[in-house]
Amino acid sequence: MKNVIVLLAFVLLASCQQEKIGYVDNVKLMDEYQQKIDVEAKFKERADVLAKRRDSISQAFQMEAQAFQTKAQSMSQSKAQEEYAAMQQKGQMIGQQLQQQDQQLQIEGQTEMDSIVSSVKKEIKAYGKANGYSYILGGGDGGSVLYGTEANDLTDEIVKILNDKYKK
Repeated sequence: MKNVIVLLAFVLLASCQQEKIGYVDNVKLMDEYQQKIDVEAKFKERADVLAKRRDSISQAFQMEAQAFQTKAQSMSQSKAQEEYAAMQQKGQMIGQQLQQQDQQLQIEGQTEMDSIVSSVKKEIKAYGKANGYSYILGGGDGGSVLYGTEANDLTDEIVKILNDKYKK
């Protein structure tokens, strides 16, 4: 009878599958993912170009405003006020256009980053399925893994897979 109970307990223990769990350091993964690095560099370059353009437009407008101030001294007060109002309106329009360009660049950058995050999640899911993981948790700043052994850290493997696929 003891043997039957021991055998039954052994069979029950053998039939219980142990969950395979790993984790990924989200911050490290994104910092080392070449596509994300390239996208950030591209948008930084575009932002720098926009900033230079904004600076040159602002300088040109300031020069125009200074020229107007000099010219306004020889105008009648009503004519000067009229042209001053037109200058203000022009300045507001320029400011709005530059702000719209900034917003458009931010939206495009966020859209690309969202796409990258989505593809990273898909790749992690595919990796988990292919390698028999029940769970792959997210770690790093703001992640849900407070501690994990290095053996369960899949970050480097996932980064390598993502970067290899990005190179192709």
